[in-house]
This record gives sequence, C-alpha cells and structure tokens, in this order.
Amino acid sequence: MMEKKLVIIPTYNEIENISSIIRAVFGIEGEYHILVIDDGSPDGTADAVRELQKEYPQRLFLKCRAGKQGLGTAYVAGFKWAISKDYDYVFEMDADFSHDPHDLPRLLAACTEGGADMSVGSRYCNGINVVNWPMSRILLSYCASIYVRTILGFKLFDSTAGFVCYSRKVLETIDLDNVRMKGYGFQIELKYTAHKLGFRIAEVPVVFVNRKAGTSKMSGSIFGEAFWGVIALRFRRFSRKGR
Repeated sequence: MMEKKLVIIPTYNEIENISSIIRAVFGIEGEYHILVIDDGSPDGTADAVRELQKEYPQRLFLKCRAGKQGLGTAYVAGFKWAISKDYDYVFEMDADFSHDPHDLPRLLAACTEGGADMSVGSRYCNGINVVNWPMSRILLSYCASIYVRTILGFKLFDSTAGFVCYSRKVLETIDLDNVRMKGYGFQIELKYTAHKLGFRIAEVPVVFVNRKAGTSKMSGSIFGEAFWGVIALRFRRFSRKGR
C-alpha cells in the first residue's frame, strides 16, 4: 500500500507563489497531498487556494487562521491535523520555491529506504548550497547552525532548515502541546527534541534558492527568540507524549 504523504505549506501573503507551488507539488509522482495553513493573508492567498480546491478536491486542503500566529504554531496545527487524518509522512515546505518540490521524493526515500525517522533538506551538509542570498544572510544562517551545534552538542549541519520530512511516529511521540518557540527557532526545537527522544535524523543535501516573488517574513525578533531559545533547550528535560 502506498504511504499517505502530506505537504504542509504555511502562508502569509503568498499570492504570487501559492498556485504555482501547489501545481508543482502535484506534478511530482507519488500522490502527495497538500495542507495550506494561511494566517489571514490580506492579499487573497486563501482565495487562490479555494479556487484550486475545485480542481484538486481530494488532495488540496486549507486551514485558515485569524492573523499572524507564528510559523511554529502553524506547523503544530498542521501536524495535529495530519495525525488525525492518518498520514504516514508529513513534510514542511515553504511556498516561495526556495525548496524544490522535486526534492520531496529524496527526503521521503531517506526515511522509507534509508531507515531514518526524520529527514532534513540540508543546505550545509555538503558545503554551502544557497543561491541568490546576500552574503550577510548566508553568514547569519550558517553561523546559527554552528551556534546550535556548539551550545547543544547537536551534530546536525542545518538545524534551522525548513524543508523536513517527519515519519508519523515522530509526530505522535513529540508532545506538540509543549512546543515553545513560535518563529524559526521552532525548526531547531523540533529537530533537537526528536534527537533527544532517540529518533534517527538524516540530512539530505539540497540547493536552497532565495525567493523570486513575494517578501521574506524574517525579522530580528525571530532571531532573538531562537538565540535565547537554544540556551533554554540546553537545560530542558525531554519526555515522550503522555509521560
């Protein structure tokens, strides 16, 4: 039986990208489903998804939330939805084509064939594979991963990556109600939590391409949360859900 696969795409003002990224994912062999989680985009992103739902009624789903509530909370909501719908593998992916949909099968294969419980589309495990980012952004991202490895002793080259495949058992085991970081620090928290709970994480080299349309959602407060959040992770105790 073919695994049930869900790609979660959080959005805020992605009208320039959303229709194209949905069609690109559905063009990949393997019957992927998509859940778009839109945080009240005033540009009509959700309306564009609703139009495409007429074309893909069994594969495209939409969850609308009131206002910007943070990347981490969007993914947690998506993970809970995926578990309730019995998906076997769940992916995180951006809407802006910085993550290549053609890499989805490679992330999946790292789990289904390579034995990993979770796979990460890594920009840094095989050199620095980033296209069209300013040098300041590359240094900030790369140094952030070094910072995480230093503080946590976490041997992952790209802990801040947002292109990830989770097996169902990882998401069922992590206490999603206890996830604390809401911005991009969420990416570090989930990976480190899975690691501390004994799950195997594989890094799959990918090329990250900076968005061509729309605007970045990064901010100084997001990096501040991640900086202090990593220190807090160093002293946190981790337990499986229900324990």
